[in-house]
Amino acid sequence: VGARGMATLKDIETRLKSVKNIKKITSSMKMVSAAKFTRAEKALKPARVYGAGAASLYEKNEFAEGDDKLVVAISSDRGLCGGVHSGLGRSLKATHAEKAIEKCIIVGDKARLILMKTMSDSFLATFNNVGKKPASFTDALDISEEIISHDYETVDVIYNNFVNVVSYNAQTKHIPSLHTVEANDAIFSYDEVDTEVLRCYQEFTLANVVHHCLKEQEASEQSARMNAMENATRNAGEMIDKLTLQYNRTRQAVITRELIEIISGANALE
Repeated sequence: VGARGMATLKDIETRLKSVKNIKKITSSMKMVSAAKFTRAEKALKPARVYGAGAASLYEKNEFAEGDDKLVVAISSDRGLCGGVHSGLGRSLKATHAEKAIEKCIIVGDKARLILMKTMSDSFLATFNNVGKKPASFTDALDISEEIISHDYETVDVIYNNFVNVVSYNAQTKHIPSLHTVEANDAIFSYDEVDTEVLRCYQEFTLANVVHHCLKEQEASEQSARMNAMENATRNAGEMIDKLTLQYNRTRQAVITRELIEIISGANALE
């Protein structure tokens, strides 16, 4: 019985040490995520201005949404950030259930893994190594060039929109193609607008919108990871308290049992 008690004590001690190490890791990750979130939130402010300005033309004019849609899902390669990627995946699966998505470009391995079983046939291209460093306008240009290389009538960019430190939601930005924009006669009411000007504007606008969505996703991910690590650290602290109490009680029981055995042995000798 004593041996079993000592083994139990050893198991609790090992587990306690393991949980303390986990708490150190999650606490460090929380501080790193907090620093990254501060930078991401700061970078998001100018990106929102450019993104809103780029999308203003499409919001102030009505463009027909064609049936030939190209969906762009923006996530990243990194996990441990709560339900950021799974929420985006659920939104895409719901859209796919209503009407099958035939063309899709995936940004980030997390979204690719979530959608692999249900939508792999619709993948036109995938981008990885996303989220390891802050997104740049060059990354947005690469994605935009891939989008332009395909035929479509409307691009739907699905991403996580950052609301505040504890809140984000999946949103969709609709961007019409060059042919759809040209089909709207209201566009030519502006001075000196021709096909070449529209083409250049369309490409630059698409890159701006994609860059804005990348920054929104980045801020949402970092805030979610910071909150996830804070929760994990708090849970580890509560588990350490419970294990410490259990360890002390078990240790006291072992000592008491040994004292009883010693006293019983001494009485037997008398």
